Order: sequence, then structure tokens, then C-alpha cells
Amino acid sequence: MIEDDSKNIFVTGPPGCGKSTLIEKLILRIEKPVIGFFTREIREGGRRTGFSITTLDGKKGVLAHEKIKSRFKVGKYGVNLQDIDQIAVPSMLPAEPDEIVVIDEVGKMECFSSLFRETLVKILDSDHLVFGSIAQKGDQFIQKIKARDDILVVRVTKNNRDAPELINHLLSALG
Repeated sequence: MIEDDSKNIFVTGPPGCGKSTLIEKLILRIEKPVIGFFTREIREGGRRTGFSITTLDGKKGVLAHEKIKSRFKVGKYGVNLQDIDQIAVPSMLPAEPDEIVVIDEVGKMECFSSLFRETLVKILDSDHLVFGSIAQKGDQFIQKIKARDDILVVRVTKNNRDAPELINHLLSALG
């Protein structure tokens, strides 16, 4: 299942299938240091109103929100390029040689930032292992990332997200 030449691993699947939860579960079990960020829903009054950014070292920002006025929109959500560039992107920059970079996620909102796209490619081209989630569908940039020779894309579903075989394969690939 895990190919030797795939040093970077991205999980993909439909919204709500458990990609972020799987990534969180796995990074708690690996021995190497991890850096990067997660995105989460912002819920107000029981309904989703946006998405947050939380770095693994505790910084927080807003990825997108229905109250943000931006020329970059995904559905009803205005995308906050400033927090992507000033919070998410710096969290992706390794300081130590053995750090694993966690990126949850490479999606349409994040990819509105040219700095995010450039930084992602630089990190993928480096010796650092990248572990994250990537949009199931996406524009040409996302498709190019998924097609790279050094990327393993693993499809996650509600049925396989807790499967010991999947978890063990991903853990072995993460070293």
C-alpha cells in the first residue's frame, strides 16, 4: 500500500469522512517532531459560519468566514489571505532536519494564496516529509500536486478511517 518512493502522504476523501481526525490521531503516535496546521469548522449557533486555522504550536486564525468581505470566495465564505500567509504558511517552515510538516489541508481556500502554493512546492521538493489532507477535487494546481511521483494519495472513507491496516501502513510510512 505504501510505496517506497512516496515520501509525502496526503489523505483525501469527501468532507466529513474523518481525514483531519485521522491525521491528528497519527501525529500523536509518531516519534518525530511535527509542525504545521489544521483547519476546523467555526460553528455559531449550531451552524457552520467559517473555518479556522490552528497551528501545532498554538497560533490561531481565521481561514474563511461568511462575514469576511474578500474577492476570494468559496461558496458563501470570504477567504482570509492574511491569516493564511501570516499564520498557516510560517507554521509550514521546518527549522530542524527531521521535522514532519503537517498540512490540513491543501484545498481551494488555501490555494488562493500564492505564498501558500509556493511554500508547499518548496517543502515538497525538500527532504522533509509532508503529511496532510488534500481536496478530493481541485483545480489544476491541486491535481498537479496529487500527480507528483513523490506523493502517495490515500483515500479515506467513513468505513476505512479507523481500520488498523490503514493506520499501521500510514504509521510505517511516517517513520
